[in-house]
Amino acid sequence: MGNKTILLVEDNQQDELLILRALKRSNLANEIDVVRDGQQALDYLFGEGEFTGRASQELPAVVLLDIGLPRLSGLEVLARLRANPHTRFLPIVILTSSDEERDRLKSYESGANSFVRKPLDFSEFVETVARLGVYWLATNEPPQG
Repeated sequence: MGNKTILLVEDNQQDELLILRALKRSNLANEIDVVRDGQQALDYLFGEGEFTGRASQELPAVVLLDIGLPRLSGLEVLARLRANPHTRFLPIVILTSSDEERDRLKSYESGANSFVRKPLDFSEFVETVARLGVYWLATNEPPQG
C-alpha cells in the first residue's frame, strides 16, 4: 500500500493541511503530491508544463479533486481526464465544500467516482478523509493497466 501515490488538487492551503494531517493520522504511508490549480493537475498527470519529464504513465492511485480551482475548475479537469484514454479510469474523488446539487450531479455526469463534501467539524473532516484514504488505497481494486 505504501507505493501508491495520492494526487491532491486543492487551492485552499488550510484545507490542504487538514487533508494531509488526516491522511497521516490514518497511518497511510503513501506519497501525497499536491497541486494548486486545475492546469497544474493536468500538467502533472500528462507530464507537461512544469512537470515535463515526470513519468506520466505512472498515475496516482486516486485523485482528490476540489471543484472551485483557479485557471481550470475541477469539473473541467474531470472532463478532460475522462476524455483521455490514459486517464479515463483513474479514480477521481470530488472533495469539495460545495453542497450544491448541480455540482454533485455534474460531477457524476462527468465521470467522478465519488462526491464527498468537506465536513465543517474538524474531527468529522479528519475521519472522512481517513476513510477516503483507506478505501481508495487499500480496499478499492482498480482495473489493471
